Amino acid sequence: MIIPSAYFAPIHYYHILNTNAEVMIEQYDNYQKQTFRNRCQIVSANGVQILTVPIQKYDGDKCLMKDIKISDHNNWQHNHWTAIVSAYGNSPFFEFYADDIQQFFTKKWVFLYDFSMDITVTLCHLLDIDCRLLPSLRFHNDFEQAVEGKMMSKPYYQVYKEKFGFIANLSILDLLFNMGNESVFYL
Repeated sequence: MIIPSAYFAPIHYYHILNTNAEVMIEQYDNYQKQTFRNRCQIVSANGVQILTVPIQKYDGDKCLMKDIKISDHNNWQHNHWTAIVSAYGNSPFFEFYADDIQQFFTKKWVFLYDFSMDITVTLCHLLDIDCRLLPSLRFHNDFEQAVEGKMMSKPYYQVYKEKFGFIANLSILDLLFNMGNESVFYL
């Protein structure tokens, strides 16, 4: 299985990781704007919120995913962490995982791919997902590009469910902070 890189990917992404012994994360595809490669969706008191990692401009129309650099624009790490704390600070398992997640908003990364891989490895560990993650060694035409369109819509507990109803296809952070160590059973 070959899938794209993703920033705090949607729940379905981790379902793929949980149901495969080995997954290759594509790094030689061309970066695509407005995808989960640099954005995630959380739910806050105001509804769905999109968090986007700013990237540096690159020359030309295309750039390989492995070469995309993160920009330090607008103090984005502080803003993302503040949004996550605001959205999930009262969730049942926030305090158990906050330190493991906060590290991604204090350390600096140069490349988006490396940042996303570190997140994915850490989350697999926290979720007890036993999947070997490998960076791709060349471009694969057949990699799973449809991850973004797929959803896991089976309801689970969400902090704002009473206000908005169940919202599917959110970042894995939503499942982790709301379901904790039971998340792997959902996946």
